[in-house]
Amino acid sequence: MNTKIFYVEDEPFLGRIVKESLESRDFLVKMVSDGQRALPLFEQFQPDICVLDVMLPQKDGYTIATEIRRANPGIPIIFLTAKTQTEDVLKGFQVGGNDYIRKPFSMEELIIRIQNLLQLTQGSSTTKTASGEPVSIGKYEFAPLKYELKYAENVRKLSHREAELLRILCENRNIVVSRRDILRHIWGDDSFFNSRNLDVYVTKLRDYLKEDHHIEILTIKGIGYRFVVE
Repeated sequence: MNTKIFYVEDEPFLGRIVKESLESRDFLVKMVSDGQRALPLFEQFQPDICVLDVMLPQKDGYTIATEIRRANPGIPIIFLTAKTQTEDVLKGFQVGGNDYIRKPFSMEELIIRIQNLLQLTQGSSTTKTASGEPVSIGKYEFAPLKYELKYAENVRKLSHREAELLRILCENRNIVVSRRDILRHIWGDDSFFNSRNLDVYVTKLRDYLKEDHHIEILTIKGIGYRFVVE
């Protein structure tokens, strides 16, 4: 089934380009230019992900996101914004946004962000971690519900956050997962303090998985992490 994208944009030229580009990649796109009509059309369309412009007449993207969050707490939301102030970005996260892209942006960047966010929030079908069943990671076996990582006869008990981080990485093998998405999912926000905590947890997981040299947690500078199991 094709991914359904709810797209709110009041610039007709940009909106048409983005809509047609997404549709050429087999996405189903419902574009709305009037913020006042956004919520009823969102409920009617039942999308998989929302892409919201921030600067809209009558009702801005932050307000729309707040309304959408009430209607569907779990749906991923990406903001498109020309604003560069940190407080504007933080406001987007505070009202329930999962990611943001600054204008001007490339279609390739938007598509990658959409795909990565869907992978993170819905989970990949290539692993069994969503069902809680043990999953093989190279020479290791990971039991997400038991918080256990097994190597040979050795069983390591993981903390909740260690297990959740490993689960996210497993479900997104060979896909770059943004630090921001991980932080918001596990810690609830991407503050500096939590970001440093994430660094510590990644270091711990690398140490836990060091017995298998075919496993790597690669740091993609300025973006996030890529989990590789050869």
